[in-house]
Amino acid sequence: MPQEEIFDVIIVGAGAAGLTAGIYSSRAKLSTLILNEGAIGGQMVLTEEIANYPGVDTKKGYMLANTMKMQAKQFGCKIKSGLQIKSYDLEGEVKHFVLDDGREFSSRAVILTPGGRPRSLGIPGEESFKGKGISYCATCDGEFFTGKEVVVVGGGNSALEEAVALTSYATRVTIVHQFDHFQAFKHAVEQAEKNPKISFIMESELRSFKGDGVLQEVTMEHLPKGKITTMRTDGVFIFAGYIPNTEDLDGIVELNERKEIVTDTDLKTNLPGVFAAGDCIVKKYRQVTTAVADGTIASLSAAEYLRS
Repeated sequence: MPQEEIFDVIIVGAGAAGLTAGIYSSRAKLSTLILNEGAIGGQMVLTEEIANYPGVDTKKGYMLANTMKMQAKQFGCKIKSGLQIKSYDLEGEVKHFVLDDGREFSSRAVILTPGGRPRSLGIPGEESFKGKGISYCATCDGEFFTGKEVVVVGGGNSALEEAVALTSYATRVTIVHQFDHFQAFKHAVEQAEKNPKISFIMESELRSFKGDGVLQEVTMEHLPKGKITTMRTDGVFIFAGYIPNTEDLDGIVELNERKEIVTDTDLKTNLPGVFAAGDCIVKKYRQVTTAVADGTIASLSAAEYLRS
């Protein structure tokens, strides 16, 4: 049997929050390990360009992720990626992880940063045009559509608020929604309805994305009549919800009804010595900068826990 390795801190996930926690923990001379199941960088690597990270010129998402990874490693953080965590035991004073290949790791503190993912529409062309006309974040990518016409998919608060924000850049924003009414708050609906740059296509759903290298048009179905139409567009922003990557943590730490990890202001979970950060926790805004802040707070809280 492989010998179990024991660390001061184990971080689950290597997105912006996890890598930041790795930088802070290892720089504090705590033996630190990041266990990562997906791509290093998380949602950052799916972003074509990041233009609103303070102090950094516009940069490819994967490049910013790689810089964070190298910083963490320079301070001594170990990163193991491309793995699957088979089981978690987080309730004792020492926390245990078992991987699917039989390797075991333990630590005295844990920071959970599994991240999350935008809910996809799951229609033809979506995967091909992600970052090439399809976006899930107006704050991140709105500026790249200056002077262009875009489509926003969704009918909740995020969809309508982001549609209004996009009018600062785009010449025309068309909201496509599957129902004949919005789920957003009345204020958000009124703000969108009174904006002259916004138009609405109700009771409709997108059916495919098409283009030559970049997105150029969408097909949509008018649900009551089943009529299929084609619409040219420069971009589509999808706000169909957000899914935390917490499926494996259900029943282990406290989650809310949306399966987000519940924490206090110090990012402590309901388990002693277990902290959480990033897109997986209960929060309103999900940006690289907010994830970095979370990772900082969680690592400092973990260090304080270990000292005590």
